[in-house]
Amino acid sequence: MHTVAVLALDRVIPFDLSAPIDAFGWARLPDGREAYRVRVCSDREEVSAGAFTVRAPYGLDALAEADTIILPGVEEPPDPLPPGVTEALCAAAARGTRIASVCVGAYLFAATGLLDGLRATTHWIAAPDLAARYPEVTVDPNVLYVDNGQFLTSAGAAAALDMCLHMIRKDHGSAVAAHAARMSVMPLEREGGQAQFIVHDRPPAPSGATFEPLLRWLDDHCDKALTLEDIAARAGMSTRTLNRRFREQTGTTPLQWLHRARVRRAQYLLETTAYPVERIAEQAGFGSPTAFRERFRRVVGTTPQGYRRAFRTDSA
Repeated sequence: MHTVAVLALDRVIPFDLSAPIDAFGWARLPDGREAYRVRVCSDREEVSAGAFTVRAPYGLDALAEADTIILPGVEEPPDPLPPGVTEALCAAAARGTRIASVCVGAYLFAATGLLDGLRATTHWIAAPDLAARYPEVTVDPNVLYVDNGQFLTSAGAAAALDMCLHMIRKDHGSAVAAHAARMSVMPLEREGGQAQFIVHDRPPAPSGATFEPLLRWLDDHCDKALTLEDIAARAGMSTRTLNRRFREQTGTTPLQWLHRARVRRAQYLLETTAYPVERIAEQAGFGSPTAFRERFRRVVGTTPQGYRRAFRTDSA
């Protein structure tokens, strides 16, 4: 079983600590087994977590047994890190252990030197200070998370869940990640500076939304060459009224929704079939393979072929 070690240092931020514990703890394999073994580790027996105290069951030696290490943020990031922490993290990195930071946990990560020469993110309000303290790190405040392969960093608060869901999907595929997302009550598609891989499921419309039939129709007909006028005619209103009411209820425009529906269909086909890109472009409603590649890369953050290599199921 994949072991996730969450490192709690003194004055750890409670949400940063709990978010990965819950996200990985909720992940279940198709047969119902837990996908991860989650352990909370620390350099001391007890650490402060604001309004309460955390007693960690494991010490730094448990990091040597972890497949993934998560670094939650702390109120005042220490530099240098407490004795033994840098050494344990660098040793884990040398073994190929995946390491990820949550929010201002990027300070802890950067203090080890492991992020030197890499792109990273943190809470936007802390980004200028992180960049000034660690000039060897390229800090990008405009994204939800950064995946460098072995090393990942996430922005503030809920972005930690986005990053964890991304890691779960890389480890176990979209179905396991989608289940964890539902348990987290997280949308599988978020507007943000970085496109999310997990965009299969259609984002739910707000409770009481009157556009629910139209949204389903768009999903069912996303392969057609629909215009805004076509969508407005289906809704029985003018394009101006449609745009205004659609944005009020969904937070986006009809055409933006349609583009995302096409990308979701393309993701499914890339994961589950061996169809060439040209056929997928046609079945997902893109005008040409070139338009498909450009839109897919803009939304998902990688090429269709790169996505297929990462996420195609064994049975496809």
